[in-house]
Amino acid sequence: MSPNAFDTVLVANRGEIAVRVMRTLRAMGIRSVAVYSDADAGARHVAEADVAVRIGPAAARQSYLSIEAILAAVARTGAQAVHPGYGFLSENAAFAEALASAGVAFVGPPVRAIRTMGDKITAKAAVSAFGVPVVPGISRPGLSDDDLIGGAPEVGFPVLVKPSAGGGGKGMRVVERAADLPAALVSARREAAAAFGDDTLFLERFVLNPRHIEVQVVADGHGAVVHFGERECSLQRRHQKVIEEAPSPLLDAATRARIGAAACDTARSVDYTGAGTVEFIVSADRPDEFFFMEMNTRLQVEHPVTELVTGVDLVELQVRIAAGEPLPMRQDDVTLTGHAIEARVYAEDPAHGFLPTGGTVLDVRESVSARTDSGIRAGTVVGSDYDPMLAKVIAHAADRPAALRALDRALADTAVLGVTTNVDFLRFLLADDDVAAGRLDTGLLDRRTPDYVAAEAGDDELIAAAAWHWLARWPAEPGDPWAVPSGWRTGAHAPTTARLRAGERTDHVHVSGTPAGASVRIEDGERRALTAARDGANLTVVLDGVRTVYVVASDGDATWLAGPRGTCLITEVREAPVRPEDQHAGDAELVSPMPGSVVAVGADDGAAVAAGDVVVTVEAMKMEHALAAPVAGVVELLVAVGDQVKVGQPLARIIAATEENP
Repeated sequence: MSPNAFDTVLVANRGEIAVRVMRTLRAMGIRSVAVYSDADAGARHVAEADVAVRIGPAAARQSYLSIEAILAAVARTGAQAVHPGYGFLSENAAFAEALASAGVAFVGPPVRAIRTMGDKITAKAAVSAFGVPVVPGISRPGLSDDDLIGGAPEVGFPVLVKPSAGGGGKGMRVVERAADLPAALVSARREAAAAFGDDTLFLERFVLNPRHIEVQVVADGHGAVVHFGERECSLQRRHQKVIEEAPSPLLDAATRARIGAAACDTARSVDYTGAGTVEFIVSADRPDEFFFMEMNTRLQVEHPVTELVTGVDLVELQVRIAAGEPLPMRQDDVTLTGHAIEARVYAEDPAHGFLPTGGTVLDVRESVSARTDSGIRAGTVVGSDYDPMLAKVIAHAADRPAALRALDRALADTAVLGVTTNVDFLRFLLADDDVAAGRLDTGLLDRRTPDYVAAEAGDDELIAAAAWHWLARWPAEPGDPWAVPSGWRTGAHAPTTARLRAGERTDHVHVSGTPAGASVRIEDGERRALTAARDGANLTVVLDGVRTVYVVASDGDATWLAGPRGTCLITEVREAPVRPEDQHAGDAELVSPMPGSVVAVGADDGAAVAAGDVVVTVEAMKMEHALAAPVAGVVELLVAVGDQVKVGQPLARIIAATEENP
């Protein structure tokens, strides 16, 4: 079989990975089929596919995780192969079996490899038989709490409690003292059972100053296995990778060859075919010693850094191998050139505990100097149904310092207007001295997070936002001179005034004059010289002789401004009306801090609550946020359990208690 046997390939995924896979399919001359849920009807991957099929409602279990729905889409479109991307069904053995039964090629490994590597205990046994070093520990099926407690001293504290199934850090516990182990086992089993339906646990020695290094392997159906170097993935937050790079700044050439050979042996231990990643733990204190952690039997999120340093399209290799072709290269043909670094752009707010965010993407600005793999476009609605990753920005340069600079420059040129993202936090990480020096470990990011302070809009940004709205009021044609917002009057000057809020500050900005020559001041401050011009979404401001270009998008009173200091949200605040005498000054409104669904209501409509009582609980992306009454009073509920809510949406009002209305 050859790729010519595949004229149609279905991509059983969404977002940036679906767009990325379809890019290669298009280059290979293969028709792409997208699948989509109701929530993704207007998504970018749907628009860029040759054919798109609806597979169900927004809930992943009824759409992207439904084997029946995917098989029905395959049958409707005549696809000969399915690429699963990553996540969802990509490591689901039952899905691979179902495709095989239907006579459809799975662009992934054999069922046996998926099953073996999907269970960390059996995976460790399989690779150990091929001489791959594993972390010392206790890992056999059916271990009881007593077994684990009894064997822990031999493993040596600190120990790492790990669930046999699943990933993403769920159910993992670091235990430093024997006295703390029983309680850790109870909570780890409970979390593993809830997340994976399997509470099997095992123990490993916890490696001090650990670094997460993974090796990309590709194997064909003719016995050839080749590795494409390693990636450093130590910059993680709660076991989720944030910044990845290739090659690792830790390894020397000899260790690189050894760890690559161990990764290839790992693939051979399960007769692997296709692309996969073998993950190792390496101590920063002993970089020549590495231990097998697990194998991901799919394409990784961070695969682009490997593609940039090797010049190989890994998705094309996947498709060709699934079609029966042999690998077109041997190990000696693989060379690493330069350095590549990737940053993941998430819809989250680092300044507020990394709460998931959302909303409608009003505009997107991507760097022209780096590769961007993105699943969004203007009009994309970012909700709470799926993973919050929006895009990846990947830079490649001759060496690591140059790659770091290139990535920072690319992130400075990246903006998602309409949705709060972590782009500013990514630049904060890249500026860290230890990151620049390559002194990495898996705890570094969490240690640095408390030091992060979100950049706030300054005077220049407030003035730019005011100028944007001021320019919108200028008529296209000359007309009534009294309607022109120049501020000219026969009496006193009457500037155009906007009351703007940015973060914690709220100020009046006064503009008068013409776009070619105006003056502006904030509150009663100093007057500054201003010229401004709009060209579509671009705003050019010359303030006291300094020229700055912004990308701007407005949605009602909210203005998103992307400029040299990053992206900020500036809101026009309407002057408050006079409060009626019978309205209580202490009333409060609870608004949703993130898009999601209401999962609990703690008080009935009209009920009395005390300050601190939880009134509404919102869940998004498996994270719950409880909203409590800031004052005592009577609840006016605005939502019910099951309602989908937007960020900033009012959920309840508290009519404050007074002496007249206790």
